[in-house]
Order: sequence, then structure tokens, then C-alpha cells
Amino acid sequence: MPQNLDAVAVRTWCSLALEALGRAREEIDAINVYPVADGDTGTNLYLTVESAAQAVEAVFTAHETVTGATSVPALADAMRAMAHGALIGARGNSGTILAQLLRGMEQVLSEEVPAEGVPVMRADVLRRALRRASEAAYQAVAHPVEGTVLTVAAAAATAGENSVGGTAVVARAAYEGARKALDATPGQLAVLSRAGVVDAGGQGLVILLGVLVEVVSGEAVTARKQPAHAFVADGCPTDPADPADFPADGGPAFEVIYLLEADDAAVARLRTRLDPLGDSLVVVGGDGLWNVHVHVDDAGAAVEAGVEAGRPYRIRITHFAADRAAPPRERAQRAVVAVVPGEGLANLCAQAGATTVLARPGEPPASGELVEAIRRAHAREVVLLPNDAELRHTAAAAAEQVRAEGVRVALIPTRAAVQGIAALAVHEPDRRFDEDVVAMTSAAGATRYGEVAVAERQSWTMAGICQAGDVLGLIDGDVVMIGADLTTTARTVLDRMLAAGGEMVTLILGEATRPDLAEQLEAHVRESHLAVDTVTYEGGRHSSPLLIGVE
Repeated sequence: MPQNLDAVAVRTWCSLALEALGRAREEIDAINVYPVADGDTGTNLYLTVESAAQAVEAVFTAHETVTGATSVPALADAMRAMAHGALIGARGNSGTILAQLLRGMEQVLSEEVPAEGVPVMRADVLRRALRRASEAAYQAVAHPVEGTVLTVAAAAATAGENSVGGTAVVARAAYEGARKALDATPGQLAVLSRAGVVDAGGQGLVILLGVLVEVVSGEAVTARKQPAHAFVADGCPTDPADPADFPADGGPAFEVIYLLEADDAAVARLRTRLDPLGDSLVVVGGDGLWNVHVHVDDAGAAVEAGVEAGRPYRIRITHFAADRAAPPRERAQRAVVAVVPGEGLANLCAQAGATTVLARPGEPPASGELVEAIRRAHAREVVLLPNDAELRHTAAAAAEQVRAEGVRVALIPTRAAVQGIAALAVHEPDRRFDEDVVAMTSAAGATRYGEVAVAERQSWTMAGICQAGDVLGLIDGDVVMIGADLTTTARTVLDRMLAAGGEMVTLILGEATRPDLAEQLEAHVRESHLAVDTVTYEGGRHSSPLLIGVE
């Protein structure tokens, strides 16, 4: 059914766009020959939109919690969440530019809709949003190139501005303009002409605009099928497209992406510093949070530039063509994939042979990241440890997707990192898969988990009302005590957990936690609980000062 372009429509747009990109992902990957023929544009767009969709869902959930299910968030709030989710989850050159396109649209809404009190996006606002999106994307790219997604976005904005009618008319005009511009991209970019394909990022944007038309008009657009190769030049094959046949002719060796907390002046200096280091420089964002993307030969220098500008995190470095340079690997028989809340735990689990996915505070991994990790493990059988109760649905979705690819996946519903460590400790890849899963599940289930955290705000808990700054003791996810001292609270939580018995205590210290806390707790266990061993690990940056496991 057609919808007004309001918050519900934004939610629907995210959901349907994710489905559409999921169907088109492999096709878009196959035509990815620019700026680097690494065959991942479809995947990068999918992961970027997945992050945007999760952010929008979080806004709806928070709004319903506060107001009830009878109302919906404001359009500007939903669009802001979509843009922010795309920003923090942007992958690759195409995903980074898409994040800036969405930010441009969101800026128009923030300026116009609240001031006028309009609950939905009018046609004239959509026209301005499309133009702002195009302008913002061009400004984010250090050296814009025509024949790319930038050209397609500009054509969409122009077609929308020239249309006469309501929101649905503007959306359809923008889609048709983008589609024509996409068809013309091989004539603008030589590498596309040689390959006989259109721009992969532009194809993804056309799909997103087509979904927008469907949302606001209720009518699905005709799916665009990629033509077979129409050009044969320079010895390039004509069918099928293979990104490996279109190398970047001595281009940079690495793709570097990171989120950056910095002010505008520092980011301006960062652009100047990164530009001579490589190419494909795209810096998007604002209001103190940025997504930096660049292709370089010296990945370390690109990261160091970010450190000088502010605080870089979620750093991803990809070596182009690394997989093609090495002979194909034989699949391992079995692997373990674990989500971990800190760099220290990631190293610990990696040493034990697991493939890890890092979960930072407030940034749970998306299902696409889990799918990527399972694929990276390159095994016929995979044991997946989410190590967080909130990730159970995400992990289930990832497992289901990879099972469709022929991988046998067992999901053990671990609710904390200490349960994952216990499961990993009994993992034996040489025994039968089912037996290994049962043993790991049993070890995880026999491990109680506790946590000592610091309250960020006043709130109700099972132990009473806490104030910001109070020390909270949790057991199996529930607050059991409110204290003022980290050491005393940790000792009390340990005693309560060991009251039911236990043979092994695992302590995981947060990055800012004093090392002597572990020494005090180990001494307390030796004195108060006979025949109980204690092991301590450095967890690195995670949300809690202390995690506790009792087996």
C-alpha cells in the first residue's frame, strides 16, 4: 500500500531496501570494477543499509517504550537514525558515499520539517533533500569522478527538481533519472566501458530509489537486469564479468576505514594529510563523528593521521587482492566463531583458534558481520558463540543465512563472554561435531556469569533505585546489589556466586580497571573458598570494569 513519507515509511524503506539489496548483492558484486575490482560493492551496500535499518528499529523500540505502541517517532528522528546507522556501519567506498547521501537528506528534514510542524515529507522537501544529498556526497569525495554513484545521485536530484506533482511523482522521476544516468556510466568511465558494465555503486542507489518509489506509491518498479558484456577490448573477457580481470593498474594496496571522533577543524587537516597518501578519499559525517575511507599503500600512516586528528576506532584494513594472490585454501573441517567485547578477549580467543568478531560498547555486530566472520573461518562446520543474550536473534539470522550456503552451523546461546570462554576451553575439533557441540553447550550452561558495572543514570533495578555513579553487582544479568566501592561490590558478587559451589573463577578486567583488583579478589577466593582456582584475563576496552565467571 502507498504510504506518506513519514517515519513508518522510512522504516519500511529500510526493510524493503535491505531485502532488495540482499537479492541483488551477488549481481552488484559481480560488476564491481571501479575504483578497485574487489567484487564487494553489493555486500558493502547491504551491510551499510543493515546498520541503518537496525538504527531505525532502535528508535521505534525506544519510542514505544516511552509512549506506548499507539504513536510513532517523528520523521526527522527516523531519518536521523537511518543516516547515523549508515554512518557507523558504512562499508567500502560505496557504503561511505551512501551514508553521506542519507545524511544530506536528513539535514534538510532537520531544517524544514520541525520548523513547519509537518508530519510527513512534502514533495518540495523531497526535492531539496535529493539535491542536498547529491551536494553532500560530492563534497565528501576528495576527487569526484563522473560515471559513478555521484553522477547517478546528481541525475536523480535534477530529475526530481524538474518533476511536477506530489511526493510519489518526485520519487519516480528521481528513480527514472537515476536509471538513465546509470545506463550512461560506461560512456563516462573507461574501465566500465572495457568491462561492459554499469557502475556498481550507482546500481545500488537505483535499487534504493526504486524501493522508495514502491513505498510512497504502492507500485513496484520494473527490476533492471544487467546486460551481458557488450564490449570486448584489451583482451578482457565478455562473459561473465570477473573483477579480477580489471585490476587497478598499480593502485594502492590497502583500503583503510575507521570511525573518528574529532572536530571540524581537525577533520579538515586530516583530509589534507590523507589526500597525498593515496586515492578514493571519502570523509563523511559531522557533529563530531566521522567515517573515514581511503585507499593507501601505507595503512599505518592513514591510521596515525586519524590518531592525530582525534579518536579513531572500528578500524578496518583490507589488503586488496590478498585472496587472489594466495592459492585457494582448503576448507577446514570445523571452526569456532565468537563475539567478544574487548581486544584482550579477542586475542585470547584467537590464540585458542577461534575467529572473533569485536563488539564495542553500544555497537553490537550486525548479522552481516557474523556472516562475514563465518565465511572467513572457511570451515565446513562452525560453532557460533554470540556471548550476549541481546544477540540471539542476530546470531540466528546469520546462522540461517550461512546454512543456505552449505555450511553446517551450530548456535550455542551463550549469554556472556565467560560462558564463551568456558565453551571454547572444552572444544575438540577432532571429535564428532554433535559431541563437540554438546560438550561446549554443557560447559557454557554450567558457567554462571556476573558483572560489576557503574550506573550511567538513575534507574530502577531489582535491588532498588540506583543513582548515576553507583557500582552495580549483577548475576546472570540481574542487578543483585548496589554499592559504592568497586572492590567490595566485586567481593560480595563473588561470594554470592560461589555460595552455590564452583571449581573455577574467571575474572576479566576492563581497560580502566586497576590490576590490583584481581590480586585482591584472587586472595579472597583462596582464603574463603577452598579448592577453587582463579584465572584472570585482560579484557581490553569493554563496557564493564569487571566480568566474572564461575564454573
